[in-house]
Amino acid sequence: MYDVIVIGSGPGGYVAAIRCAQLGMKTAIVEKYPTLGGTCLNVGCIPSKALLDSSEHYHNAAHTFKTHGINLSNLKVDLKQMIARKDDVVKQNVDGIAYLMKKNKIDIHQGMGSFVNNTTVKVTKDDGSAEEIKGKNVIIATGSKPASLPFIKLDKDRVITSTEALKMKEIPKHLIVIGGGVIGMELGSVYGRMGAKVSVVEFMDSLIPSMDRTMGKELQKSLKKIGFEFYLKHKVTAVESKGKEVTVKAENTKGEIIEIKGDYVLVSIGRKPYTDGLNAEAAGVKVTERGQIEVNDHLQTTASNIYAIGDVVKGAMLAHKAEEEGTFVAEIIAGQKPHINYNLIPGVVYTWPEVAAVGYTEEQLKEKGINYKTGKFPFMASGRARASMDTDGLVKVLADASTDEILGVHMIGPRTADMIAEAVVAMEYRASAEDISRMSHAHPTYTEAFKEACLAATDNRALHI
Repeated sequence: MYDVIVIGSGPGGYVAAIRCAQLGMKTAIVEKYPTLGGTCLNVGCIPSKALLDSSEHYHNAAHTFKTHGINLSNLKVDLKQMIARKDDVVKQNVDGIAYLMKKNKIDIHQGMGSFVNNTTVKVTKDDGSAEEIKGKNVIIATGSKPASLPFIKLDKDRVITSTEALKMKEIPKHLIVIGGGVIGMELGSVYGRMGAKVSVVEFMDSLIPSMDRTMGKELQKSLKKIGFEFYLKHKVTAVESKGKEVTVKAENTKGEIIEIKGDYVLVSIGRKPYTDGLNAEAAGVKVTERGQIEVNDHLQTTASNIYAIGDVVKGAMLAHKAEEEGTFVAEIIAGQKPHINYNLIPGVVYTWPEVAAVGYTEEQLKEKGINYKTGKFPFMASGRARASMDTDGLVKVLADASTDEILGVHMIGPRTADMIAEAVVAMEYRASAEDISRMSHAHPTYTEAFKEACLAATDNRALHI
């Protein structure tokens, strides 16, 4: 009898298991795949960042090194080695999770987890054999999988998802990306930097439409520089694959149909919760029409001893959101009173320039009728950004018009994925724009742009523009 059984070993699941073990609970983790780490470590966050870094090195070598005074000849991409390095990065990370399980004395049960009842989980191995384990509490952390459209046949050869895009055998000549969100822009960037023509078909009128509109506009400007073309406000109506050619048909707002021909199509229209084979109803766990597991404010399901976290419940599908929820649930089970402020979970797009945001967008503030003021500072005016030739983008700060409290921070530029943490800290402590503007920021650094944007939001006091 375990105190806690965790189904799924992604960022939410393995963090939940570690925190449960730290709190003195006998813990087991069930994972259907041979390696731990879930989508994020195996076919998501980690491998995509490895390829993004490799492709950015190549792009800089091809386009900016000469300006830096570094001359190269016979520059070429060794895609096989690039993929091999990515695989090694993944292996190091998943091996690290296995070590953490052993260190924390967490039992690993490899196989497909499904409920027999609310305290019994059946673990079915690949060979068909099965075992049953019992737990006082169960945490569902089964994550998500790529979504598609019913008329698109994913052959995983020419019509692919993000999983196949991470192990390509060749650089596409023309990659058509369906969906202008985070995954599409990141993986499109990987191959666009290495010479592929990239066409993006997006139903909405902006890239990364869930983020502040300024970010989408700025990202589109930057990606155009490396040859991206965009078809915004276009609805995909058909995807046809014949031999080495794929055709995407899409309809614009005027009812006109366009055809785009390429050699690969990446379907990246988001992800959907994964509950296949879980047999949730046997445990009294309710699953919504959208496939999400229904939970209350304590992430407790309709079965009082079963909890659910991460992509399988409502909210942003982010690894760090799942981690926070994993810790939260472990502490709830232990009788503590943890807290998560979902408005202050940052979002990041790992293109170059990077996009990062936390808090409310300008559109949300308008919708809520909140009076706000805006401060912006472009990286073009940053000495550090000029030195590194990373002058695309800006920092945008939204602050309450009367109290000056920071309500939202939106950044597109160099290393904003790391810079956003300062904004999260500030907002957790309900800092004002003036608070940040009066803090000393080292010079020259990219973070000075955040200070300057806060100065701009405080009576338009930016110093360097």
